[in-house]
Amino acid sequence: MSGCMLCPRACGADRESGRRGRCGADQELQVARAALHMWEEPCISGAEGSGAVFFSGCPLGCIYCQNRKISRGESGMVISTGRLAEIFLELQQQKANNINLVTAGHFLPQVIEALSLAKGQGLKIPVVYNSSAYEKPEALRRLDGLVDIYLPDFKYISSELAAAYSNAPDYPQVAAAAIREMVRQRPEPQFDTRGIMTSGVIVRHLLLPGHVREAKQIIRYLHEEYGNRIYISMMNQYTPMEDVAGDLLLGRRVTKREYERLLAFAEQLGVEQGFYQEGETAKESFIPEFGCQGVLKEEDKK
Repeated sequence: MSGCMLCPRACGADRESGRRGRCGADQELQVARAALHMWEEPCISGAEGSGAVFFSGCPLGCIYCQNRKISRGESGMVISTGRLAEIFLELQQQKANNINLVTAGHFLPQVIEALSLAKGQGLKIPVVYNSSAYEKPEALRRLDGLVDIYLPDFKYISSELAAAYSNAPDYPQVAAAAIREMVRQRPEPQFDTRGIMTSGVIVRHLLLPGHVREAKQIIRYLHEEYGNRIYISMMNQYTPMEDVAGDLLLGRRVTKREYERLLAFAEQLGVEQGFYQEGETAKESFIPEFGCQGVLKEEDKK
């Protein structure tokens, strides 16, 4: 990490010397939450929950980020790779259906080391890599054999929108290449007898208010490119945050009509393997608290 090139930003920050990269992180591993998470897709959370580990910082930095407290490094605790491996095993003991690595790419070397340690000590449940898809394929190849399920976003297909909302005009090309590598590694969805996914790729798209056309283009691309090799998760849970309160589009929620138009389009396309959301999902209550739950050992809390 002396000249960090892990993510597509390729900022070259000397993270070893304590400088922070575009992701907001230096070389110290920082985790904001490690707990059972019930709000993922049904085949990820199930009844028992997904063992979600939220990492602090983010290379993408969307202006409407729903998890802004951690993506900006405002929440989290520095831990060792050994402690991270222990967390994985503790979540397994809590009957988690999987280990869910949420925005972990900027800590890739530490995560690989921790996964290898945990697997050597009895970690057997599937590992989920939960990502913005703003990843280098060569970085993802280092996870081949360690990750069982990829859970990327596909946020934008328009370079202009990617530039406006994430300052990343290259996002569409980067994400497409990243997802291609993920599908290469896990080309066939597999499930256990309970319907919990054990291997495969689920691509998410968070519908943004006023951007149904963009969403349709993304769903069309994914369906035409991959068909039933992946699952597509269409989400309506966008929650306006204070940073975009004054924006004419991002300052409001997605309407019922907007979401219905997207779902109808997916049905017309012939999307068979997908997920959609019901009920009042656009609430801040669906955003977990990032108070470092599960990060410290019980004995260290005293």
